[in-house]
Amino acid sequence: MISGCNYKLAYERNLEQTTKQPVVTSDIDHFKLRVPIAIKLALAITLLIVSGMSTLGFIILENQKNVLSQQINNMGSTIARQVAGSASEMVLSDDNLGLKTLVNNLVENYQIKGAVVISDQNEVLVKNGMTPSIEYIQHQLGNDKTAHSFEWISEKSSQDQLICFNSPIKFKQLIAGHIIITFSKLQMIESLENSRYVIIFATILMSLIAILLAFVMSRHLSKPIHSLVDASKAIGAGDFKYRINERRNDEIGELACAFNQMAHGLLQKSQVEDVFSRYVSSNVAQEVLQNLDDVELGGKHINASVLFADIVGFTSISEKMHPQDITNLLNEYFTHISSIAQLYNGHIDKFMGDCAMVVFGVPEYSEEHSLNAINCAIMIQETVAILNEKRIKQNKIPIHFKIGVNSGMMIAGNLGSDERMEYTVIGDPVNIASRLAGIAESDQIIILEEIYKKRVISQQVIASKHKVIRVRGKQDPVSTWLVEGASPENQELMTQRIKNILNSTEETLS
Repeated sequence: MISGCNYKLAYERNLEQTTKQPVVTSDIDHFKLRVPIAIKLALAITLLIVSGMSTLGFIILENQKNVLSQQINNMGSTIARQVAGSASEMVLSDDNLGLKTLVNNLVENYQIKGAVVISDQNEVLVKNGMTPSIEYIQHQLGNDKTAHSFEWISEKSSQDQLICFNSPIKFKQLIAGHIIITFSKLQMIESLENSRYVIIFATILMSLIAILLAFVMSRHLSKPIHSLVDASKAIGAGDFKYRINERRNDEIGELACAFNQMAHGLLQKSQVEDVFSRYVSSNVAQEVLQNLDDVELGGKHINASVLFADIVGFTSISEKMHPQDITNLLNEYFTHISSIAQLYNGHIDKFMGDCAMVVFGVPEYSEEHSLNAINCAIMIQETVAILNEKRIKQNKIPIHFKIGVNSGMMIAGNLGSDERMEYTVIGDPVNIASRLAGIAESDQIIILEEIYKKRVISQQVIASKHKVIRVRGKQDPVSTWLVEGASPENQELMTQRIKNILNSTEETLS
């Protein structure tokens, strides 16, 4: 019998290397809109690049607009000052021909749309090309005759945006007139439009490249995440051998390595539980695993039943058989006994050589533990009888069991030492059941009269009075009854169960 304390220490060491079991999400989560992480990453990267390109384009356009405007202002102001300096003597000498020649030569420049020279009395001396009216000039200049520039739109070309530069014509600090030169802003606007188209095209191109690169990068980044999702589903389904084969030198690689370690720990945990459940019954194993912190020596009183099934004449039988054949024989019959016990909510407490001890009502209490124990004994004897028929046909030695069953208050718990313990039951009812199996003969099931007199037992079990015996620890002798079979309504179910167990065994062997 495996030690519960030792198992606890081994089990806790395995738990330190594992994580908690995967959390099962609600089915409602499957109805939520699921957006793949690759698409989310692609959209995020694309939005970031498009936003950055758009912001950069806006800054470039604004900067270019300011630079071009500054260039026009500088050029217009410079030309206006130079022409004003050249025209000062012509204005004072009323040399209109010279002024006209100067203005005509000026307008020949493709960027200059017109020029006008006005006197200090606001009279137009000469003009050429597109110039604003004298009233508009006076309105724009107002009292500030030294204003440098103003914009206007010609009635002849409403689509052409014009800007006028004013420079006073001075002679020894005396203002003799003004010259207003008109420049077109069309070239600047066209340059800005061309720049805008180039930036828009570059933004669209970069956006398309960004979308492609973002999708490729997101797929590359999301691939190990999908692997983790698949691995989590496999672990959740109980496939603890599933491993992630990602080899990466980053956080995702560390996560994959940690996941594989967790899966390995869960596999070890599952293997330990599986091995542990083979040394003790499944319900005892489950009870221990659910209360690892409470695995300690001690027990409690409980009303339960115990069954002892012993092979008749096992010593003489073992002398006639090969050791391996004896082992196979015991394993075969004990396997059947274990299967039958599970059908009646019982579990194997221990195997003692050729004897099996089966307990009912422990650790999970059942009000019908007495009836279950007796029905289990009946089914064992009937199964053995069928197996003996086959063994006789095969010229093998038949095997016979003698069984004792008893119920009562007994102590159930962990017995032994802190280093080695086992979950079992002890007490007077257990000793009496062992004694009943000892006095029983081949193929007999012996129970006490007080057990059979229970209404639930006498109505569903067929038995006859056997004999009175003396039991150690009791002053008065006790009456025993010989169980002969189950009631007709239970016998049909029992027969079907026996067929299922034997058929299952034959399929396993084949």
